[in-house]
Amino acid sequence: MDNVFIQSPGNARIKEIRRLRERKYLKDSPLFYMEGTRIVGEAFRADPCAVETLIVAPELIRSDFAADLVGEAAENGIEVLTLSAAAFGSISIKENPQGIAALGRKRSASFADLAIEPGLYLALNSVADPGNLGTMIRTADAVDCRGVFLIGDSVSPYDIGAIRGSMGAVFTQKIVTAAYGAFLDWKRENGIRLIGTDDSAASDYLEVDIPDTAIVMMGSEREGLTGAQIADCDAVARIPMLRSCDSLNLAVAAGVMLYQAYNVQRGYHLRK
Repeated sequence: MDNVFIQSPGNARIKEIRRLRERKYLKDSPLFYMEGTRIVGEAFRADPCAVETLIVAPELIRSDFAADLVGEAAENGIEVLTLSAAAFGSISIKENPQGIAALGRKRSASFADLAIEPGLYLALNSVADPGNLGTMIRTADAVDCRGVFLIGDSVSPYDIGAIRGSMGAVFTQKIVTAAYGAFLDWKRENGIRLIGTDDSAASDYLEVDIPDTAIVMMGSEREGLTGAQIADCDAVARIPMLRSCDSLNLAVAAGVMLYQAYNVQRGYHLRK
């Protein structure tokens, strides 16, 4: 595919790329924007065909790896958009741009794409902060989650903050966006134990029974899980808060729960 060069930050194509930062525009677009050598490299490693356009500013590139990605894009028939430093700076989200970005094509997973096998799943209800979402997807990848469910009105996993927070895990995790009722039906049909969290739960998170196949469900940053969702859980865990703060950051709490579940599943149990 031909290499296109753009000099001006006011070019119509540049304006279109900048609009992908807007959540409403991103929601309706089949594409998303990503930036940085590591993030773009992870996208190529996961699936080069999911990269629609590679965006480079040769004046800004300092990495041999980034330069190699240009050759890889050409080998895979991916459009390469070459920008001046000024044009790249106008779309960049970084203070010191690395001169490489890309447009990716969104992927969507369904319940049918999820293997029902021993391991963990993560369900997230109405997550508002992109950084939190990206960090939790990254943690889900770290403990080899079989899938991530986005329930309710959650921010897009393709928001630039979520992509950056995930450090590329958004490209490797199967992410299913679903209504809560459909998620609950899937959970019940497959007989998977659902573990929720609540600060008033009777059981400490170290005491909750976690079987070989389980879903950890986390609520929103502001409200946590609803009363109805807590009632639907097979077990509810409390993370102790010993001093003045009454809760952890959502991504931190999800990390605590996921690693506890992972540790139980690999045979590390609480010693009394």
